[in-house]
Amino acid sequence: PWPSPIADALPAILSRRPRPVAVLASGDPFCFGVGSLLSRHVPAAEMLCLPAPSAFSLACARLGWAMQETAVCGRPVEALRPALQPGARLLVLSADQSSPAAVAALLCAHGFGGSVLHVLEALGGRRERIRRQRADATVPSDIARLNLLGVELAAGPDAWPMPLCAGLPDECFAHDGQLTKREVRAATLSALSPRQGEVLWDVGCGSGSVSVEWMLRHPSNRAWALEPRPDRAARARNNAVALGVPGLVVADAAAPDGFDGLPTPDAVFVGGGATVPGVLDRAWAALRPGGRLVANAVTIETERALFDAHDRFGGSLTRLSVERLDRIGTMHGFRPAMTVTQFASSKR
Repeated sequence: PWPSPIADALPAILSRRPRPVAVLASGDPFCFGVGSLLSRHVPAAEMLCLPAPSAFSLACARLGWAMQETAVCGRPVEALRPALQPGARLLVLSADQSSPAAVAALLCAHGFGGSVLHVLEALGGRRERIRRQRADATVPSDIARLNLLGVELAAGPDAWPMPLCAGLPDECFAHDGQLTKREVRAATLSALSPRQGEVLWDVGCGSGSVSVEWMLRHPSNRAWALEPRPDRAARARNNAVALGVPGLVVADAAAPDGFDGLPTPDAVFVGGGATVPGVLDRAWAALRPGGRLVANAVTIETERALFDAHDRFGGSLTRLSVERLDRIGTMHGFRPAMTVTQFASSKR
């Protein structure tokens, strides 16, 4: 039998070299299966994989859905949030019999209670069963542990599908005022230029808004955020879960000492702490070739640090000014926000 966690089986499997070993798995071992785990330790030339239809293939066949038009979602449940788009079809990999109720609750909480759930149990086996219901209906209590969900998303009038662009509304984030505002955040993400699978360091993350949006750009993107205030660090973690990127790592630490032990970054954003000795220099030194360093300033002291960084590292300096409509007595006018100076440079 497979142990739990499944990785504990690797020593026993690898110890059998060079004898032939048969590893039995259901469906396609390279579709959320043990194949990808084994391939990290066993070269492809030593393996012969004979895949059967995956649970996702079987689900599309049963439901009559085109797989290329269906989003495939793994775990945890919170990671579904960005995929909640009107009219979309999802296949959701369940952890166990409790997953359908958890997914239904998430859908209802975000205004998608009218969505149709297809609970597909024991696909390809003798106990195969498919049941259909709305997300806001009571989920059956006798669901098999081995199940998969098909979801046809329907947005209700109170739904808020997450935009696919950078620059989420400020109201999406719980914060205490320590927040990179929407327009500046969009410009910051543009300067950071996230690409698939890249790593971000977010220094002085505050509410975590930049880290969250970095991770929303692609499911494989990762971010490590440093925030010395525990209340803000906790708030950043909560924002990450609420907006569908529970994998954000937030450390209760300050730069530059908090850099120790972090993975090599492809981009670093300094939203706070640029005046602390060593922060900008160590961030620049840590970057991979082609990595980007972006820092924002609203104070003269921080601006001075960015001017010095520009002298050392090159790049660009940009002033960002935003004015918003506000009431002035019985009339209206545009009230300027604090001007932000942004430094951005790519490492050659």
